[in-house]
Amino acid sequence: SSPADERVDQRTCLICGDRATGLHYGIISCEGCKGFFKRSICNKRVYRCSRDKNCVMSRKQRNRCQYCRLLKCLQMGMNRKAIREDGMPGGRNKSIGPVQISEEEIERIMSGQEFEGEANMSWSNNGDSDHSSPGNGVSESNQPSPVSTPSSSRSVELNGFAALRDQYIGTPVSTHYQYLPHLFSYSAHSALMPPQPRSLDPQSHSLINQLVVSSGDVIQCFSWFLCLHTHCACRYKVTQAELFALLCRLADELLFRQIAWIKKLPFFCELSIKDYTCLLSSTWQELILLSSLTVYSKQIFGDLADVTSKYSPSDDELHRFSEEGMEVMERLIYLFRKFNQLKVSNEEYACMKAINFLNQDIRGLANASQLEQLNKRYWYVCQDFTEYKYPHQPNRFPDLMMCLPEIRYIAGNFLS
Repeated sequence: SSPADERVDQRTCLICGDRATGLHYGIISCEGCKGFFKRSICNKRVYRCSRDKNCVMSRKQRNRCQYCRLLKCLQMGMNRKAIREDGMPGGRNKSIGPVQISEEEIERIMSGQEFEGEANMSWSNNGDSDHSSPGNGVSESNQPSPVSTPSSSRSVELNGFAALRDQYIGTPVSTHYQYLPHLFSYSAHSALMPPQPRSLDPQSHSLINQLVVSSGDVIQCFSWFLCLHTHCACRYKVTQAELFALLCRLADELLFRQIAWIKKLPFFCELSIKDYTCLLSSTWQELILLSSLTVYSKQIFGDLADVTSKYSPSDDELHRFSEEGMEVMERLIYLFRKFNQLKVSNEEYACMKAINFLNQDIRGLANASQLEQLNKRYWYVCQDFTEYKYPHQPNRFPDLMMCLPEIRYIAGNFLS
């Protein structure tokens, strides 16, 4: 290792003072600030500070104001051009150092103007400027950006559906639930190809119908469950244990319905008991998350908001919530917005569930090759359907498929 790397062990993060783990995007920093900077730049986040834009940055307080944290990252010289465009691990140039950015450029980045300028330049090069900004935290309809509050950005993230709505819309919990978060695409922009008239393959039509019939009604499950637990909404406060128990019971009901769904699948009789058991034990949490992402009912969001808004985490609970946990919550909100923007249809949802369930990469399978063939079958069925149903959205199918690894990552981290 280089002398610089050896000195890192004795250095602290230039952003928050936590233990540094290396040179990240040009400066010595910790894993937490490295990840925060990368997510902020890749997702083109625009934050707000409710104080004087000079909040204290320390290991314990760095999550209280995202605006000031990003501001300090830029002021200390973190180089956003060192982040790979595809968002994958590894910088563009390992030898790149810190950069000096003018106050004017920093202000443009913090306000989102820099992102808008880059996006407009990219679109003009592509010859297509008919779409709203991908990944930008400020919408065309002037929806507010994520807001960092003095209480704690962690409490905002942890307060469930009520916070999610408030953070991205600004609608108070007590009002009618007539809005969903403003959604935008985080997929790469590409020029639209002229749609070609076509028909859906008869075999695809038949297979999709079989999947849809077996999928069941997730909204009915949520509605039924929340009706049984309206007593929570009548109370002023809900403890962490009570909220956790409530969500666990909801997960149990969803799991029961996923098992019933699997047994109705057209290929279920082809699976061995060993492979069925192995697939279920490895994918159940992903199936539950996928099912939850397709619920767009205003009433259900209202009921969930009523319950989760009654829970306020203590300072001790907030401090125990790790940086990794914050990242999972951010990625979950990110994924939720993507699903709502796409307005995933019942047919696409059924195909995605089947594709995710038929994961031939799981260890211990007796017949992985059979599962691979089944997986490919529904992969092509889903592609055929999206190209037929949404000819003006050539990126729709890849966007849907890119959600599956994200679902697996989030579901796996929820368990751990």
